[in-house]
Amino acid sequence: MSNRDISRRAFLQGGLIAGVGVTMAPLGSQAFAALMEERVTTSPQKWMNHDGKARFRNDALSKVCGDKVFARDIRAKDMPGWPAQQGHALLLKATKVDRIYAGHDLSLLGSDLQPDRIVTAADLEQDGIAWPEAHSPDPLLPPGKVPMFIGYPVAILIWHDFERFRQAKRKLQFNQQAIRYGAQAPLYQRDPYGSFRFVRVGGATPFDDDEFSSLKNSMLFPTILNRKPVWSKQPNQHGDLTEQGLFYAKRMAEQLDNPPEDWLVFDERYKTPSIEPAALEPDNGNGWYDPATGTLHFVVATQCPFEVAQECVHMIKPSRFALNTLNMHPGYTVGYGSKDNNIFVFYAAVAALYGAGVPIRLANDRYEQFQSGIKRHAFDIRYQLAVDKKDNSFKIFRADMSCDGGGRINYSPSVAAVGATAAQSIYYMPQNDLSVTAYYSRGVEAGSMRGYGTLQSMAATEMMVDEIAGRLGVDAIDLRRANALKSGMKNTQGAVPAGALRLYEILDKAAVHEWWRNRDTRKQQMDAKDPDHWYGVGFAICQKDFGTGSEAPMASVEFSADGRISLRHIGTELGTGMSTSQALVVSDFLGRSADEVKTAVTEWPELQLSTSGNPYLISQPEQDAALRNPRWVGKLASPSSATNSAFYFSHATREAARVLFNHGLWPAAMAIWSQGPHGGQANPLVVRRENAVWVNGELTGNGLAPIPFAQLAQKAHDMGLVTGVSVHGFNRWSWAEADFVIDGVRERFPLDAMAVKYGDGAVNAKKAQMGSHGYHLLDRQNAAYPDTQLNNAMVTYYSPVATIVEVKVNKGTLETQVLNHHSWVECGRVLVPELVKGQLEGGIAMGIGHALTEEMPLYEGGPGEGDWNFNRYRLPHARDVAVWQQTSEILPPLSPTDPSKGIAEVVMIPVVGAIGNAVAHAIGKRVRDLPITPARIKEALNG
Repeated sequence: MSNRDISRRAFLQGGLIAGVGVTMAPLGSQAFAALMEERVTTSPQKWMNHDGKARFRNDALSKVCGDKVFARDIRAKDMPGWPAQQGHALLLKATKVDRIYAGHDLSLLGSDLQPDRIVTAADLEQDGIAWPEAHSPDPLLPPGKVPMFIGYPVAILIWHDFERFRQAKRKLQFNQQAIRYGAQAPLYQRDPYGSFRFVRVGGATPFDDDEFSSLKNSMLFPTILNRKPVWSKQPNQHGDLTEQGLFYAKRMAEQLDNPPEDWLVFDERYKTPSIEPAALEPDNGNGWYDPATGTLHFVVATQCPFEVAQECVHMIKPSRFALNTLNMHPGYTVGYGSKDNNIFVFYAAVAALYGAGVPIRLANDRYEQFQSGIKRHAFDIRYQLAVDKKDNSFKIFRADMSCDGGGRINYSPSVAAVGATAAQSIYYMPQNDLSVTAYYSRGVEAGSMRGYGTLQSMAATEMMVDEIAGRLGVDAIDLRRANALKSGMKNTQGAVPAGALRLYEILDKAAVHEWWRNRDTRKQQMDAKDPDHWYGVGFAICQKDFGTGSEAPMASVEFSADGRISLRHIGTELGTGMSTSQALVVSDFLGRSADEVKTAVTEWPELQLSTSGNPYLISQPEQDAALRNPRWVGKLASPSSATNSAFYFSHATREAARVLFNHGLWPAAMAIWSQGPHGGQANPLVVRRENAVWVNGELTGNGLAPIPFAQLAQKAHDMGLVTGVSVHGFNRWSWAEADFVIDGVRERFPLDAMAVKYGDGAVNAKKAQMGSHGYHLLDRQNAAYPDTQLNNAMVTYYSPVATIVEVKVNKGTLETQVLNHHSWVECGRVLVPELVKGQLEGGIAMGIGHALTEEMPLYEGGPGEGDWNFNRYRLPHARDVAVWQQTSEILPPLSPTDPSKGIAEVVMIPVVGAIGNAVAHAIGKRVRDLPITPARIKEALNG
């Protein structure tokens, strides 16, 4: 979810954005074959077995042999057509936020090291740079203002050669002498970034209609007074929606304040830290502005190439810099969400504009990345949970959360809302009142990062449930069993989660696990065996949403006459294995994986799409009106974030492959099987398309002779059947649908745009229809979009993961060590088991760091001052994460047709709560603030 209101029209048709020609050539594409190894995702060795299982990732050899080049590795001399000279830039930053910024002074550089160009706020204003609204105000701080946050950029310094840049940077880094400060000033203040409240009162049973809920009625929004949320309306059961919600919220508060005797009311606070993503590749960009042609060539590390392209055009177009073409090159990158909605790329684009014809590279080193890279939000949480002591059922769940968004808004409203709506974890809450506010602060900007608010809230929920079990004197897994959601029950917004919920299967497995079943006995034995340590076992389970409520995947699949399959996809390969899994998805309908995969493809001129408005804020009448335009879609394309590849990206890939099979390969097969008198070998049999089966890359079924894929491909081309398909989909917790006519056959698809390509043997009339960049653009009919009310659902797709952990706590140092852990994952149909396990192992390592080691001061003394690096920030090492002992189990799907679920984020969450619960089991005391450091354990023991 994002509630940033970008109201201006976004337009992409035939490679144009606002009249500017936009070309996208990913660094792994054919245009960069000599540099980037065109076949990065097409291994020279066979990566697929005949059984359809991957031997290794399709980019594995490229990665280990150094052929997979990241955006950060690119220099001007590497880029075809660029000048060989490489310039460099850095951001000069102010770190004192209680003083007026009075300008900069670079005299310490002497005459030899002065920048070739200094870009200031005055330059941006004078030259008409229209900085993206979502990253405003003041991209560069003007003199006379107080910085909004520690580490505020005040100027872009540009050198045309590396050596002078290197020497100058050594003098400037860790040195505030270049910044002039004026008088003492009050700290900058502003209203919260966003504030929300989710109230729900269920019906008589979990399956009855709600009395009130966000989905049925509305989420609630407060008035902001004195920088705080204030509920100015009076509770009224028969008033407007806000008054009704406040009525039910007040009734819950009164019940918690005066509970029945048989209720236990839990009321505690939890805190989570600010976290550095620690992505392998710091933020970077390299651009060359050619004034002779009005072209900006831009190599960029981003998870959202489409959005960067749009914003760059809208930023530069009104300026004095003529922009006729944006030639953008998305590179391989990695970021755990931190390269989504990132302001850094726009600084890099602007630096290129002022390069005087020299390519300019702006790239953070590790100190700079700590100083300005997007962080995970710190949360302060108060939970109240009423439990009926007779049957251990949860009655009322109440939460009041605040999250620290740092100095720019970024995705803070969205992260806050997602954190609040995830707080229920796996449990059914008959009544809930969940409020959350994202606050501005002078800290480093916080935004999208793995977990996206849910790590903070669900880890606290799992520690809460364990503590309640202890107070009730019941088994903690039994308490979870008594309250876990069942299929068809509603979440805290009143929406029904998609499909079957298999939480009880996981809980049943965990309950009989040896560590849990014998945990008290094991503790006695381990404590006696090792008297220097306390031993403990902890368990936690959660389910996390995947997707944003505005997902727009695009894919194109086609095959050549000689049987080679190629896949183009909007998704960016961030190291998750997305290119491997999408290549495999093709085989669902084509019987074999794609031979060539191009990711981060952002040019889709054959679809001629347009969009307008904000998909989260658009009203139903506005959406209905927009749909009269058959080229309008709710969103152009999704960034690679929100764990969206397995489910959402696969949807587009699979639907494109489905059309190819149904309208290309199947009729070709029937033509082959029907050869001969009276319909050939097919005539004596009942041949149904649904009985078709691929066996070792050959199509058979109903007892018919297997046909190799290459033969089918040749036949489909000869007959002029469909041999290529490009599709676009839109998902708002439900897929958009439309009718399309293909070869005279009308069908309904869960898609909102489609273009097809016909084979080489197509008649001239058919070929004449392929006038949309080599495709026949189909006009959709009877389009049906998900109701805009579904924006209030917040989430309907979930993946569950549970983890059990063994720890020991040193009685002298009070340091916690993870001894072992085991996890259970339910992710529907598994595309590549090894990728799931890799995500799980990496996510658990990140979760262990969040639980035990990773922490930074938010403000003064923190990373914004520019002197933090991994010498001060403790990441977990292999010895800290039980790397050799850990085990896991992936639940098999209920059926072969189960959809694949996103698990990249959820895998890191339960280990955090499990460690908190294990430490409590070990020391007999609760630590509710993360990370669980020796100092906090000491405080708990002495409390």
